[in-house]
Amino acid sequence: MASIMFYLKEKSNLLLNLKKDALKAVDNITKEYKKEFLRNVKIYIKSNGKKVKVVGEVNAEYVKLVKIKGEEIPWHIHGNEDELFYILEGVLLMKLENKPSFTMKKGDLFVVPKGVNHRFSSVKECKIILIESKTTKHTGNKVLSITKNINQQF
Repeated sequence: MASIMFYLKEKSNLLLNLKKDALKAVDNITKEYKKEFLRNVKIYIKSNGKKVKVVGEVNAEYVKLVKIKGEEIPWHIHGNEDELFYILEGVLLMKLENKPSFTMKKGDLFVVPKGVNHRFSSVKECKIILIESKTTKHTGNKVLSITKNINQQF
């Protein structure tokens, strides 16, 4: 009986140590992911190149940084996906079909529900965090010169 108790105690200690090691590893991955994400955000905000960049993933969603200037985004619909807009810098004019237009500024958050025809624009450059499903097409079902496939957004 004593040998069985010793065996169980040893296995229990081993499992506890494995759990602690696994938690440390997850914590380190999370810290590295946060550092990488923030590094990507800083680099992107300072860059003059891409207008859309995937900087992270959360489950089945992409976290994108977007720079908008002008009125080049057409009216479009995402039939099966919501889109979350969070304004980092600047002012964005949001237009939803059959609704009054509204202005979003730094710190504002808005979710465009799936199936809603929408477009957005900005007089001066506006920087946005956009969270949308991995299945979301860049400009809905419209393909234009500004449309980027997902590979072009990395």
